[in-house]
Amino acid sequence: MAKPLKERDGAPKLDPRGRKVKILATVGPASRSPEMLARLFRAGVDAFRVNMSHGEHETHAETIKAIRAMEKEFHRPIAILADLQGPKLRVGKFKNGEAVIRHSGHFTLDRNPEPGDHTRVELPHPELFGLLEKGQRLLINDGKIRLKVIRADENEILCSAEVGGVISDRKGVNVPDAEVPIPALTEKDRRDLAFAVQQGVDWIGLSFVQRPEDLAEARKLMGGYGALCAKIEKPMAVRRLDEIIELSDGIMVARGDLGVELEPQEVPPLQKQIVNKTRTAGKPVIVATQMLESMIESPAPTRAEVSDVANAVYDGADAVMLSAETAAGEWPEEAVTIMHRIARQVESDEAYLPRVRFLDTPPDRTTADALAHACMTVADTVAISAITVFTGSGSTARRVARERPSVPMMVLTPSMKTARRLALLWGAHAVATKDIGSFEEMIAKGKRMALRHRFAAAGSKLIALAGVPFGTPGSTNLMHVVSIAGDELEKHEG
Repeated sequence: MAKPLKERDGAPKLDPRGRKVKILATVGPASRSPEMLARLFRAGVDAFRVNMSHGEHETHAETIKAIRAMEKEFHRPIAILADLQGPKLRVGKFKNGEAVIRHSGHFTLDRNPEPGDHTRVELPHPELFGLLEKGQRLLINDGKIRLKVIRADENEILCSAEVGGVISDRKGVNVPDAEVPIPALTEKDRRDLAFAVQQGVDWIGLSFVQRPEDLAEARKLMGGYGALCAKIEKPMAVRRLDEIIELSDGIMVARGDLGVELEPQEVPPLQKQIVNKTRTAGKPVIVATQMLESMIESPAPTRAEVSDVANAVYDGADAVMLSAETAAGEWPEEAVTIMHRIARQVESDEAYLPRVRFLDTPPDRTTADALAHACMTVADTVAISAITVFTGSGSTARRVARERPSVPMMVLTPSMKTARRLALLWGAHAVATKDIGSFEEMIAKGKRMALRHRFAAAGSKLIALAGVPFGTPGSTNLMHVVSIAGDELEKHEG
């Protein structure tokens, strides 16, 4: 857990986390009070997820306001990800609120709005009728009920129940074998996205992405504000993964619905594939869902959950996410603390760095990529305390992070928006500071910030990476190794 320090003005400040992977925590009834948000932040949270599937805009606005106030209190940029609900398919209602579908029996989904029973129920999604074919599957209530299509037409879908059971009002439906012709953004999502942009959130999570075109619509509505995170939770998205990664700013491995629509044994190798492809593209990748699920009710995780988190860290994921554990669980602070400890333990393992570098990420044939790669090589060869990156857009920081260097990266940027987005980037400690105008000013500021943020001490060395002329996007062309005397702060104050 990071220790609070005191800045020169007396305001509290935190030490660097001491780990490179980031923690994204979901806000909910168990964690939305300003006091609990501060406790989670102190325990190790780097970014907060606002789940637009639940709660009202007024409540979310209060949460966002509290997080922004915390930024000022602790002098650290914090990312906020607004996660859109997406087009959730659901069955209609039943006469008695529920019914029992018999194993191996027949069950019909139709367009009749009358309440259902043990033989049928309404499916209020006309786009599915005429789309499904014999042999395709319908999974209801997170896959607890599994139906196989016998016959489908414009009005009815007759199914055989491979797995029956109790079905109740408005349970969710997954269609893993077909690309459903519905947009990734519902009317509710459009309202929620407009609210999120107006509130100045840093990331938008787009749910149930099926095709690259889904991202284009969200981009248009975002109007150039914020970063777009595509959630991979549909088999159709996996088939077009390369295109989706290219069009997004980051990727979330959303294992909840992905685990429903695929066989359980298919998810772990697919998780590694998504992480590797996203890392190769130099974009942040988040591993999410059920990481410490038992801690919703228990103060301690299972050994399997600890291994799950550890494996995501060993794979080089940029961030790991807590969902209900912090949103509605009984032990939100403990869940964050344990996730922080797992990450610290893994990253202290001498086998960690070779594992995260096992993925080959050859630099592009650009000066910026060559220098980012060189930073890693220099840090491995010389006793370097940190890499100091000067950037406006964050692209240089992403290039360096892709190399997974052995030392922390301090990112200095004049843009608070950039600093906040980088809270989900592996190894990045972002600092929003005034812009620089000369090489000498860059070196002097880099030394002072490294001392102030506890990345360096007297006698240590830093790598400075920047672009000249300053303020020109995409001009990274300078790498410089500097030594710290230790009195740079005092001289500047004097």
